[in-house]
Amino acid sequence: MNLASITDQHPADAPAILAPGRSLSYGELRSEVSALRGGLSDAGVRPGDRVALALSNDWPFAVAYLAVLGVGAVAVPIEPGLPAPAIEAELGAVGVSAAFVGPQAAEAFSVSDRRDGYRLVVAAPGAESLKGATPMSELSSGAAAELADKAPGDPAVLIFTAGTAGSPKAAVLTHGSLRANLDQVQAHPGRALLPGDVSYGVLPLFHVFGLNVVLGLSLLAGASVLMVERFHADAALDEIPARGVSLLAGAPPMFAALTTAGADRPRALDGVRLAVSGASALSAEIAQAFEARFGLPLWQGYGLTEASPVVTSSVIGGVAKPGSVGVPVPGVEVKIIDEDGEDAFVGDSGELWVKGPNVFGGYWEDTEATAAVLSQDGWLRTGDVAVADDDGYLYLVDRSKDLIIVSGFNVFPAEVEDTLGENPDVADVAVIGVSDPETGEAVEAFVVPAPGRSPDEEGLREWCRGHLARYKCPARVHIVDSLPRGLGGKLLRRALRDQA
Repeated sequence: MNLASITDQHPADAPAILAPGRSLSYGELRSEVSALRGGLSDAGVRPGDRVALALSNDWPFAVAYLAVLGVGAVAVPIEPGLPAPAIEAELGAVGVSAAFVGPQAAEAFSVSDRRDGYRLVVAAPGAESLKGATPMSELSSGAAAELADKAPGDPAVLIFTAGTAGSPKAAVLTHGSLRANLDQVQAHPGRALLPGDVSYGVLPLFHVFGLNVVLGLSLLAGASVLMVERFHADAALDEIPARGVSLLAGAPPMFAALTTAGADRPRALDGVRLAVSGASALSAEIAQAFEARFGLPLWQGYGLTEASPVVTSSVIGGVAKPGSVGVPVPGVEVKIIDEDGEDAFVGDSGELWVKGPNVFGGYWEDTEATAAVLSQDGWLRTGDVAVADDDGYLYLVDRSKDLIIVSGFNVFPAEVEDTLGENPDVADVAVIGVSDPETGEAVEAFVVPAPGRSPDEEGLREWCRGHLARYKCPARVHIVDSLPRGLGGKLLRRALRDQA
């Protein structure tokens, strides 16, 4: 098998990728992918090699992704807007030997200290000026190549995630786990995509929600994806009806923004048949306001990178119970485990465990972290606390440790604290998540200055922007004399939340 084969059965003239600069039918997509597979093979990319995709939501991502999988290599999607140190850290951690670079990432790659470590750097359209890079069009000019045969357990994608508990890790998603989750979602007629559907592709493709649920599911179904690099609510209310979008998938902030935008276009979403929210908790207020505005129910689901990612959906159950993430998709088992390690009773809370062929293969070269989340009999310990009602609907009531979710992206305080702690002006630091009307949560930092130093908020935020993804950077930095700590020096984050 090979996950890249999901496009093979669709009519050649059916639309596949709708992008601002160029659109591709399924026939054109298959031809481009096959040629690029040949170019990668000729350039020395071999099965098992890790290949970075530092590309935005546009047609080159789809072509490069399928070509990398097709040649038998492992795709490593990364956020193209990351600063150079963050790119170097991620790609160095998994031994990337080749990279596709788009315009957003060109500057970071041009100053990267790891440039000499790449066997091949491919410049996507708009990044051809990147020194030492091979234009993507040139790499695709050779003979086509056959699809590599892969086992279901072979790695297909490495996605960096905060994990279920701890610092960022690379989750190994296999050809089998990714394909299994696509089949699981498609198995229910209420959630399945249809060949005539158009998906709104604004979720970042370096995030598993955008990669597998939007792009992968659309390509499996023979639907098309409207590629959107940046979300603007007013523009979306024009694009969605104009391009015939029928499926909206996104995080809660997107639906909140659509609800309050474009009062002069009350019927802009009349052509949408399915709206699905995920990546972070959906408030009842947003769901109710969205349905009141557009007459369209907003369904909620739950997933995580380690499950490839979909675990539950309220579409599957057919009832949108306020606050519930729904019931498991076909082929996924869940159970709730109490503090004694036993199955919790209905209505009692416990840790949510997940099992199925969609569960990931572990964290890249980290057996200890893998063993901490995967039981010997294949259960994934999510770290999320949930309860179930009499109908089997799940409700999330807590989450692992101090995780912050910003616009659907996981942020662990320790990573931001480590970055700020490297600043010579900082003696001590603590980071928390606070409620934010636009992003769900925002990062806030509390900094104790080093002796004789006088750091300022904007300088520290700029320091973070040079080392971290934008969504991980603090929205506010408080300069304080000390941090609240309990016995043994443990940081009291709850006291900081009271101050925020």
